[in-house]
Amino acid sequence: MSNSILIVEDEIKLSNLLADYFKLTDYRPHQIFHGDEVISWVKEHQPKAILLDIMLPGKDGIALCKEIRLFSNVPILMVTAKVDEIDRLLGLELGADDYICKPFSPREVVARVKAVLRRTQQMTEVSTTSFTLDEERLLVSFNGLEVALTSVEFQLLKPLAGKVGRIFTREQLMQNMYSDDRIVNNRTIDSHIKKLRKKLADISLGEDLIQSVYGAGYRLILPE
Repeated sequence: MSNSILIVEDEIKLSNLLADYFKLTDYRPHQIFHGDEVISWVKEHQPKAILLDIMLPGKDGIALCKEIRLFSNVPILMVTAKVDEIDRLLGLELGADDYICKPFSPREVVARVKAVLRRTQQMTEVSTTSFTLDEERLLVSFNGLEVALTSVEFQLLKPLAGKVGRIFTREQLMQNMYSDDRIVNNRTIDSHIKKLRKKLADISLGEDLIQSVYGAGYRLILPE
């Protein structure tokens, strides 16, 4: 994968400012100002991460994120000018890795991108022997220790383990827990999370591997 950071932002001054800050890092920024130009560029160049504004000429950021996720797991940070947009974005199954609200500090954006890349690298470096899900036996193992899960707990953990560090809403987790369309309330999710945390703590020397993200959902974080 290249060392480029794709900045998709139609405000040229803001895009240039972000690009200048990224030039001070080890990453090479590339700027796109129109939504219709994004997909072909991403397929050809495979950037390290994408800063994706929602409001764009041509295809908007939401449509682009959904389309990119059909062929790539590149880290995507959505950018929005509306604070209340975050809840709606999290409710959508976009597969974005983080969300940034305008106005923001360019230094903060660079820091957030680096944080997402560290989480992604952490996920890549976790070998199959250090954190493993065994679906046939409903077991999860970590650093040589293993614990048995219920079927529901296992289905709850699967998406979290598949995208370490990514936030999943309760609604997204509900869809993975049961094969039918039963109605499950938030208390049920929280109860299963509590039991799952306790079991994971038994094989991680007391580490709290599942983090609550206030107003958003849950994510799995593995110790370095």
